[in-house]
Amino acid sequence: MEGMNKNVQAIQTTSGQILEVVQTVCDNLRIVSLQRAAHVCRSLVRQNPLIDVAILGQFKAGKSSFLNSLIGRTLLPVGVIPVTTVITRIQHGPVERAMVTHFDGARTEIALEDLDAYSSEAKNPGNEKDVAVVDIELPSLEDYAGLRLVDTPGLGSVFKYHMETAENWLPEVGAALLAISADRPLSEHDLALIRDLQQYTPRIVLLLTKADLLQADQQREVVQFFKDTLQRELKQEFPIFLYSNRNEMEKYRHRLEMELLYKLSANRDAEFGRILQYKAVSLAKSCESYLEIARKASEQADTDREALKEQIMGEKGNYTQIHEELIVMTRAQSIHTRTNIEKSLERFKRPLHDRLVAALKEEMPRWQGNLWQLTRRYEEWLRENLTVELDEISAKEHKHFFGTMMKAHAALDRYLESFRARLGANIERVLGVKMAPAEWNLEVTPPVRPDISIGHVFQFNFDLLWFLFPMSIFRGRFERHFVRKLADAVYVNASRLAAQWEERINRAIEEMRKQAAGYIREEMATLDALLSQNPGRTEDIRRLTAELKGAVRRLEGD
Repeated sequence: MEGMNKNVQAIQTTSGQILEVVQTVCDNLRIVSLQRAAHVCRSLVRQNPLIDVAILGQFKAGKSSFLNSLIGRTLLPVGVIPVTTVITRIQHGPVERAMVTHFDGARTEIALEDLDAYSSEAKNPGNEKDVAVVDIELPSLEDYAGLRLVDTPGLGSVFKYHMETAENWLPEVGAALLAISADRPLSEHDLALIRDLQQYTPRIVLLLTKADLLQADQQREVVQFFKDTLQRELKQEFPIFLYSNRNEMEKYRHRLEMELLYKLSANRDAEFGRILQYKAVSLAKSCESYLEIARKASEQADTDREALKEQIMGEKGNYTQIHEELIVMTRAQSIHTRTNIEKSLERFKRPLHDRLVAALKEEMPRWQGNLWQLTRRYEEWLRENLTVELDEISAKEHKHFFGTMMKAHAALDRYLESFRARLGANIERVLGVKMAPAEWNLEVTPPVRPDISIGHVFQFNFDLLWFLFPMSIFRGRFERHFVRKLADAVYVNASRLAAQWEERINRAIEEMRKQAAGYIREEMATLDALLSQNPGRTEDIRRLTAELKGAVRRLEGD
């Protein structure tokens, strides 16, 4: 921390004290939902990192195009379909370089021109290369020293794992630019994202992209509409900037740079301290809500404790019942996986068969030898060509196989939200305490593309008697037989491919179910500890609450 602003050091010290209390509370009361935010705060207390300026928003809001405009070159992939697959961070550095970090910790330096091979949906579908983050350093970003610009996958994409990538990263946000296309209204998804961001950063800015699509009077009307909506729904004002990548709209970029980015960079230490303070206070308030539940439960007479738990947990508080409901929910989707995949594959069978027939008829005249040799050559040819064809279909179309997986994810998401809302309502009704927001994000790991396996096409015994069949007489019959068998080969191997994908997708669904069950089990265990295991602990809870509040007062006074 040498050379660091003394005020920042004081904020880090006091935030560290808050974290100590929070960790004690989480350990004693078995609180899991605060761990992610606590981890981020802990890392900020230990070091003085770059401020992450995250560009968030719905699919096709113009996030990557906006960053390309700031950088002054087309670096990040853009397109008409969901493009960005992984988190991409861009910062100033002495030399131009790009580094890919994988989930297993492995790091690979790549050329900038190869960036889309790791960060785009087209060349890294479903993040099959297991990229955790891509870091880029550019000498040209000296004006933004101290900042790190972050491109995130689009929220609202048809590919749910994009949303998970962006949402799981939210606690890391230092300052947030929410990109919204100026030609569409402020959606409920946008409002929900702002509510989530309010837990993690005091710097939330709305970026109305594609402003060139509107006339000046329309721009003023849209800005006013956004201001009114935000004030009505969130009771807060947020800075709003218009933006366009068109050359004649340079004024928008200049205003954004001068009023936001340059100020963040020039006052980096102060901004870092402000962000850390905000995160620590927000975490402390969430922790206080759990302590309040524990305190009020502890104050109840022991004889009332079970009745209190029944009132809060409700008739669905039995984990066994919840477990069964989750199984039924996911099974209802899993049983349709095979049908969904086969339906997607069906339209490829006839064209594939026709291509193979045409290729085979062109290839066979060049084959020489007896029946045994001809049969082996045919099997090798078919294995090679079917592997290439089915692998290509699988690579291009696998995203369309994910229907049941995405439906299961949405259903589990809704179940978790409903469970949390019911518990929260019961707690507020019985104890008068409002529960803190929970970080329950189901992680979807898209299945990897399966290997293509081609078995023996012919299983007849008479090929052992090849010497009995003079090819001058029978070759034409065997060639026609080979052609006729292509239809069976296509059907069998398409079915095998469907079975492989079914197994992988249903495994992913089962993993999501386990995650959801784990979230619920952990929250129920926390509440059980709060409601049942705290007799005589009222004074300890009050002491922890007082310590937390005192640390918050000291932090806010710094």
